[in-house]
Amino acid sequence: MRAITGGAERRAGLSIDCSNVVHLYHLEGTEVIALRGVDLSIDAGEIVALLGPSGAGKSTLLRMLAGLLRPSAGQVRVGDRDVGRMTAAELRSYRATEVGIVLQDPRANLLPYATVRQNVVFAGRGARSSRRTDLPAPPPPDELLSVLGIDSLGNRKIGSLSGGEQQRVALAVGAAGGGNLLLIDEPTSQLDHQQRGEVIEAIHALHAGVGATMVMVTHDPAVAASVPRTVTIRDGRVGAEGRRGGQYAVVGRDGTLQLPPDVLARFPPQTLFRLSERPDGIELKRADPEGE
Repeated sequence: MRAITGGAERRAGLSIDCSNVVHLYHLEGTEVIALRGVDLSIDAGEIVALLGPSGAGKSTLLRMLAGLLRPSAGQVRVGDRDVGRMTAAELRSYRATEVGIVLQDPRANLLPYATVRQNVVFAGRGARSSRRTDLPAPPPPDELLSVLGIDSLGNRKIGSLSGGEQQRVALAVGAAGGGNLLLIDEPTSQLDHQQRGEVIEAIHALHAGVGATMVMVTHDPAVAASVPRTVTIRDGRVGAEGRRGGQYAVVGRDGTLQLPPDVLARFPPQTLFRLSERPDGIELKRADPEGE
């Protein structure tokens, strides 16, 4: 794998700002709350992994960033755009030229009857036909394949590739549109140990090469450990963040503070605590009003 050379301008990435984002699903006459007041900021060019249990709201948030879902309340801004207020035509242009999406099953991103190179060329057609002059040109297909270590596969049909090779092609397809935001859903969930390592390396090579902001949903500890920042979503809220190996709880807009699962196992809901202010912060101590 190698870096992008002079063939294409390195992208600046798009910033992300989610403010009090709520999303409701309507199922069989009832409402299911998928997101309940998410506040999240991601800098342009950052690479972030979204963690959390199944059903926590990670994929819902990813779909909102892609403009595939609108928030029920709150605001989702990507760059200078309010994604939730964009028209259908604006959203089509946004997905064609500004955001790339890599789905969990790589085959869902790919044309099985076409070659690897044909898939990448086809994915970049929207950016090439766009009249916008404010976006950098997408990297040439052969250069993208080289960055991801699959340039030797250019003339192979998708069906002849291994799962790890297909996932790397899916990454190339996601980046081919020239967009400044790449959204990746569970990139290693269907791969063995060796293929996982190859795909993780490919993700970081692509990030270093093109400079786009990257947001990944993952349950894979190896993926989470490879990125400088993780955001854990629990029960539809941002519950914790990881920054370069350290884990931190996050105070919500309404003052809530989610405890990590291992702490919650010791102190179940309705446990009483006393807060004591100290020079270096706040001490949280279990309280027993009956014994005080």
